[in-house]
Amino acid sequence: MEPDAALAPSDAVELSPARAVADAVLFEGYLLYPYRASSSKNQVRWQFGVLFPRDWAEVEASEAWSTQTEILLEPRDDARLHLVVRCLQLQSRTVQEAVGDDFRSVPSMTVDGTQLLTWDEGTVQEVGTTIAVADLAAGEQVFPFELPAERLVEEVRDDAGRSVGRIVRERQQVNGQVRVLTERVPVPYDVLKLRLHVENVTPLAQHSSQRDDALHTALIAAHTLIAVSAGAFISLLEPPEWAAAAIAECSNVGSFPVLVGKAGRRDLVLASPIILYDYPEIAPESPGELFDGTEIDEILTLRTLTLTDEEKREARATDPRAAAIIDRADTMPAEIWERLHGAMRSVRPDAEPTAQPWWDPGADASVSPETDSVQVGAVKVSRGSRVLLAPAGRTDAQDMFLAGREAKVAAVLFDVDENVHLAVTLVDDPAAELQNAVGRYRYFSPDEVVPLEEPA
Repeated sequence: MEPDAALAPSDAVELSPARAVADAVLFEGYLLYPYRASSSKNQVRWQFGVLFPRDWAEVEASEAWSTQTEILLEPRDDARLHLVVRCLQLQSRTVQEAVGDDFRSVPSMTVDGTQLLTWDEGTVQEVGTTIAVADLAAGEQVFPFELPAERLVEEVRDDAGRSVGRIVRERQQVNGQVRVLTERVPVPYDVLKLRLHVENVTPLAQHSSQRDDALHTALIAAHTLIAVSAGAFISLLEPPEWAAAAIAECSNVGSFPVLVGKAGRRDLVLASPIILYDYPEIAPESPGELFDGTEIDEILTLRTLTLTDEEKREARATDPRAAAIIDRADTMPAEIWERLHGAMRSVRPDAEPTAQPWWDPGADASVSPETDSVQVGAVKVSRGSRVLLAPAGRTDAQDMFLAGREAKVAAVLFDVDENVHLAVTLVDDPAAELQNAVGRYRYFSPDEVVPLEEPA
């Protein structure tokens, strides 16, 4: 594949929304709090979307060497695909101290109060190409690519200017390829199924059964960004009814393709190694990467501040990205802290700003939990009705312990899917009055209660 910079400016597609989300996933688990190399969880890394060399993976039979992405495409005659593979490449960072005229590798060394550590880093690599969709009609096309080997040496000098060591960074060559093909889909419209295979085909000089050794020639956290000019993709998660059967036939292996960008945009897809929903985005309140996408920025930043000076020193030495986190937490201004504390957003961003939220009971005058009722057998159940609880097998295990207990209905509730739920309190619960006062109830479906009143 040609480098991404070779994409023709005339038909290049804006990929930054996909790159932003890809990078959040790319570094998920890369360097977890407390961001120190000595932390056990930071010694077990490189877990997401790792594609090992095919020769190694087939012998070990425990790791993947390829991914398959399938998605439906509605192309126009002049449609062009822009494919980008974005991943991490392992880079070994070795600290060496000067010994006479030679150097000796060491786990760490301290130079004028600054700690230097031997550590494996991850460097972002990206390759891409552009294809005319019409050219794929002739059959599968294969696009090879190479992440070249590199060796960088950085001299280390003390405050007096003396050479006391060096840092050697090394990457091994990784070879991959992307196989692309399309096939017609039997639907009422002009739709193609697009299939992509991203594969690691690095030849191995010798085989080592150690995963850590094989990681040096792996594609780590491999993502595929797919854009189309003069065309549109169909969501795998919320397809139109006419495409549902064809979508069900799509097979994605080690890849979860979703639409990205502004809601409603259909020309850009991110195929990620972890499950996402359509139109994922980075919270605008987030001031920077924390490498733990399922956590809350405020909590992680506060926890970072609790590190001792010695722990922060080690974290800074572990990785430049960890150093940036420590520095950001130590110098974060008050307005950023306030922004991290929380935000309120409408779940319907396209609604009028003055419109009443859909989840507010006042938004629908036909809904009144205190006066609504539901028919259970021959009895109409509403607020104040007494019922016997009979939890079904599908319910929470803790609710099963309440079978046969008498309860009083506090409200009849309808969710957005028009399902009915009964909010109840236990009659013999000594805290029932307090729970009623604060609106804390237990919830059951109408088929999980037996009315104790006679039918009207």
